[in-house]
Amino acid sequence: METTDTRQQIALIGAGPSGLAGARNLQKLGIAFQGFEAYTDVGGLWNFGNPRSTVYESAHLISSKRTTEFSEFPMRDDVADYPSHRELCRYFADYAERFDLRRHFHFGARVLKVEPVGDGAAPLWRLTWQEAGGSQHQADFKGVVIANGTLAEPNMPSFEGHFDGELQHTSAYKRADSFKDKRVLVVGAGNSGCDIAVDAVHHAKSVDLSVRRGYYFVPKYVFGKPADTLGGKLKLPPWLKQKIDSTVLRWFTGDPVRFGLPKPDYKMYESHPVVNSLVLHHMGHGDIGVKPDVARFEGRTVHFKDGRSQDYDLVLCATGYRLHYPFIEPALLNWQGMAPQLYLNILSPRFDNLAVLGMIEASGIGWQGRYEQAELVARFFKAQAEGSPRADALRAAKAGPPPDLSGGFKYLKLERMAYYVHKDTYRAAVRAASASLA
Repeated sequence: METTDTRQQIALIGAGPSGLAGARNLQKLGIAFQGFEAYTDVGGLWNFGNPRSTVYESAHLISSKRTTEFSEFPMRDDVADYPSHRELCRYFADYAERFDLRRHFHFGARVLKVEPVGDGAAPLWRLTWQEAGGSQHQADFKGVVIANGTLAEPNMPSFEGHFDGELQHTSAYKRADSFKDKRVLVVGAGNSGCDIAVDAVHHAKSVDLSVRRGYYFVPKYVFGKPADTLGGKLKLPPWLKQKIDSTVLRWFTGDPVRFGLPKPDYKMYESHPVVNSLVLHHMGHGDIGVKPDVARFEGRTVHFKDGRSQDYDLVLCATGYRLHYPFIEPALLNWQGMAPQLYLNILSPRFDNLAVLGMIEASGIGWQGRYEQAELVARFFKAQAEGSPRADALRAAKAGPPPDLSGGFKYLKLERMAYYVHKDTYRAAVRAASASLA
């Protein structure tokens, strides 16, 4: 832990992938900072031992290692194409070790409050944090980088009626043997919901998947290679890419509607695809049934919106997560509607020394996309400290109209899509902003 005057340091919150990317880039430019991590080590949600981790025993990446890794620290060749949480936890530990990042972090320190001290665009920021033993501390910092992740606060829906069996969010799910001899309903068919339904098949009495809307199912392998490593070289207009890719997808997966799934009422890439072909395999074998949206509960009976009903022992809600920055007032993050409105999803329009890393979702963005976010933040802070006119140009840009990061795609207006961007468009914009400061 650094011991210099905190008023000359940046406070960095979180030691998961985004926090490590932030630490590495601040370190590279010689910017003094102090990291805070509530758990005892790095890795964030990928550290299975972390009480706030939401990964389960069978969790693996849904993107391949080569499209996900940090460019400066490739994963070992003997790591699987789609690594498990164990491999990923080891990867982040090795990354922290390789670049000596742990010494910058105060572990076992949960940030409780972040508030500006004084007025203006670059106030000091007062942090209040709690040690593992319960004692609280305060210090003022030169700036703040928030990197505590986006997949920790469960988005638990409310239902009409009362369910007498077990009702849980997938954040509480850890091991498949918890399904043993149970009639299971998984609500939600996103990536986690489908993964967990496949887990349940091998232990449960029965498994059903309650689906509100249609999805595009992408296999992990195409022509024997990870699907996300193919294509992408030829830049096509969105409408043409959607048409071609959805046609190719049908060659590999067929039409999921034949299993009782709804037909998507949107085009491909307008919502995050489900990277899982095993779920279709099990539907085709009758191992997983498809149900419509839940209407209400009555004892152990679940009534569905099509009028059917069935009894279950466990209802598991795979309904995603909410953005959650509980230690800072939403207005300070320019929170509007379903998410903070930040320049490039990173920089505060109001404050020049407040940034968020990792508030980004895109198909194939990887950790390198987060690394590039951190590179921009570090360069901006450095340029300001040096009084560079390049910083003035970025200040003007972040205070102005936001750029279009959609790449021409019309994303669904859902909470989980509120900070979704088009990977190539986004990374190009972040790189350009970063290059303007070099």
